[in-house]
Amino acid sequence: MSGIHQFVPMLHRHDAVGEHTRSLRDLLAAAGVPSHIYSEIPDPATAGETRPYLDYESEAEAGDVLVYQFATYSVLAEWVAARPEPLVINFHSITPPEYFGPWNNAITRLQVGARADLVRLAPRAALGIAVSHFDADELGRAGCSRTTVIPVVNVRVPPVEPDGATLGRLRDRWGSQGGAWLSVGRLAPNKAHQQTIAALFVARATSDPGAHLALVGSPSEPAYAAALRRYASSLGLADAVEFTSGISDAQLAAHYRAADVLVMLSDHEGFGVPLVEAMGHGLPIVAFGAGAVPEVLGDAGILLEHKSPRHVADAVSRLTADARERDHLVEAGRKRLRALDLGSAGKRLVEAVRSVSASGGTGP
Repeated sequence: MSGIHQFVPMLHRHDAVGEHTRSLRDLLAAAGVPSHIYSEIPDPATAGETRPYLDYESEAEAGDVLVYQFATYSVLAEWVAARPEPLVINFHSITPPEYFGPWNNAITRLQVGARADLVRLAPRAALGIAVSHFDADELGRAGCSRTTVIPVVNVRVPPVEPDGATLGRLRDRWGSQGGAWLSVGRLAPNKAHQQTIAALFVARATSDPGAHLALVGSPSEPAYAAALRRYASSLGLADAVEFTSGISDAQLAAHYRAADVLVMLSDHEGFGVPLVEAMGHGLPIVAFGAGAVPEVLGDAGILLEHKSPRHVADAVSRLTADARERDHLVEAGRKRLRALDLGSAGKRLVEAVRSVSASGGTGP
């Protein structure tokens, strides 16, 4: 029986692409569509959920559709491009290589390769699915003739309830000291966490001496992650910045509930899952307007046109001191979540990939 099968370089848990891939598999299975995940490199944590991609050559069925989860370079791209089956690109954005240049030559080369892969694959695809219009534009420039925008399907709405023990620990540690800043995202150079740390330094020196920051995210670029710790220490913030990774969804929810503000100063975002998570938890947002951030956030947060440390610190200070503005943004966040209609994203995603199969590979 023909199916819709996904190909991903490596399937990670607690990763935006990995969780999206696993969610699509489950949605297809619930719709009665055979669906397997094939990977180039097995991750020990998910090895039981994937098959080696070369196994597909002996498992292919007439009528299959292939979905390539695209975010970075992989030998899979050239292999998929040569397959005869209809192809859907599920595009998750390519972080521009220049952000990694000063830190990691290997990752820089991979991102350069990813751009070449996109140019190779985009004209071949029957359909390109992007999580934002920002990403859809990149697909179009690469030569994808047919695109649709469907937000990520792996964000829980309503959100996961917080872990009580973690919430209690956070409130005991930070509750009476000052503003609780939160930043969520991989420790990667494009996330610009150093600018959040610099803004915290200014806030502590001016308006809020007890302000503190929880940085939640895995160190995807080790040299950059280590530099962040050194930077915080050099500013005298070793006890004011807490680095956290490898936590459960419920523990992450506790961080959102314990915080006063989400600060996102990323230079490149294809969607921005933490924005949606923060809105779901009723947490106001201060964000830099890069990439897809303005389209996802709308009017549900303070959108910055520049991010000098003093400017960011002042924006956070005004927000945390103004209960009326905070309440207004929390309510705007609830409305924005309804407008994004994430609850129907899974259904729309399944319909989009199934339409390629039904139309014989020409897309909707």
